[in-house]
Amino acid sequence: MFRPKVPTNPTPTGLVTSCAVEPTDTVRHTPPPAPVAQPSTRPAVQLTPGTALALVGGGTAVVLVVGAVLVSMLLAVAISGVSIAVCAVVLRSLLASGRTHR
Repeated sequence: MFRPKVPTNPTPTGLVTSCAVEPTDTVRHTPPPAPVAQPSTRPAVQLTPGTALALVGGGTAVVLVVGAVLVSMLLAVAISGVSIAVCAVVLRSLLASGRTHR
């Protein structure tokens, strides 16, 4: 298919020799026969009203739980930010009053 081209390399004496590539016989492979599709022996999934209701209920529960977790994380970050801001104001006030009283 692809034959590499070997470059000619000069020898230390200055003589140039080329490497000859022997042609090889091409071998043709026949592709394997295509697999035959076997008919499915198991029945197709059928949704009854009860299983559809269970899937909807389960999906709703997952959405509610994930939402509650995300909201609680947001509240934790907000409360932490507010508490750090209050601490900064108190420290600033203490440092400012210490400078003016001396």
